[in-house]
Formats: sequence, C-alpha cells, structure tokens
Amino acid sequence: MFFLSQIEHTLMLPPHLLSLPLDEAIKEQLDSIFLDKVIDKLGLCVSVYDIRSISGGFILPGDGASTYTAKIRLVLFRPFVGEIITARLKESTVDGLRLSLGFFDDIYVPVPLLFSPNRSEPDPGHTNRVDWIWNYMDEDYHVHGEDEIRFKVHDVRYPPIPLEPKDVKPFAPMVVTGSLDMDGLGPTSWWG
Repeated sequence: MFFLSQIEHTLMLPPHLLSLPLDEAIKEQLDSIFLDKVIDKLGLCVSVYDIRSISGGFILPGDGASTYTAKIRLVLFRPFVGEIITARLKESTVDGLRLSLGFFDDIYVPVPLLFSPNRSEPDPGHTNRVDWIWNYMDEDYHVHGEDEIRFKVHDVRYPPIPLEPKDVKPFAPMVVTGSLDMDGLGPTSWWG
C-alpha cells in the first residue's frame, strides 16, 4: 500500500527561504511541491521521507531564486492489484459505491464488482443515493451510512489530464477500482 520511491527533482528556492539552513529550506519547498499530489505511475505522495543529496545552487539570469537538484525519497500511497484494504463508505449511488481512506477518496466499486446477487433500493433520506443489499441464503445484508468496508483492489489507473473541461465532475489523477465479490469482503459488520 505504501512505497518508498527515489526521484530526482530540480527546484527553485525562493529568496525568502534562504535564511533557513539549506536542507530545511529545500525540504519545505519539496513539501509544498509534492505533499498530497499524485505522481503519474507512482502514486499519491504522503511524505518527503528524506533528502539523499543536493547539488547546484545556480542563479539563472533574470531570476532571483537559486536552482538546486535534489535526490529525494518519497513515501507514496499506491495500492497493488489484489490487495485487501478497509475503507469507509463515502457515497452509494446507482453506479455503485465510493469509498474513502480519509486521505484518499477516489476509490470506486462499480455494480458489476459488487457482491452478487444484489439489488438497490432508493435511500428515503437522500436523493440520488441508494442502499445496496446483498441477498445471501434468503437473508438481506445492507450497506449502511458510514460502514467500514473491506474491498479487494481490482485496478489502479492514472487517467490522462483532460485538456478541455468536458465534465462537471472534478478530475481524479489516480483512480482505484475495488471489488466486493468474494468471501470476507463488504461491510466488516457482516463478518463478525
């Protein structure tokens, strides 16, 4: 789920940070660049783990900032296919479930990957929301409000950045697709 990746990054250090020791100033700038950002094919940056080396310090003509190249290690969230993760229910619609880990909300379980046999019923308290129900041996098991849900990672995608906004829906740079169609998956309350 979490990986340590080493990358090399060239950054400009603004003059107001030059009063700090160099490693602290660069760490502060790296935090502002990488934290809570998705790096294509690597994952969501959770932390700048450490700085391995710093080189440079050049001031380019017409610029007041010095430019450095830093080799750094980042802690990244990148679930692998087949991994079992527990998340909270964020939304339940006719398209399926949307789950959240608290720090990452782009986890979707589409209807074909839900438990089967299933059915949905309109949620009387909310428009555009449904309650999903799994029928097992003539007994109904409901997915409720903010249930803890155990799911299996089916796919991790990094969609291309849209050039023109076509959708009203915000762009998600990393999307995790989950599956609940296996024993032990679904709301943790079902499994005691």
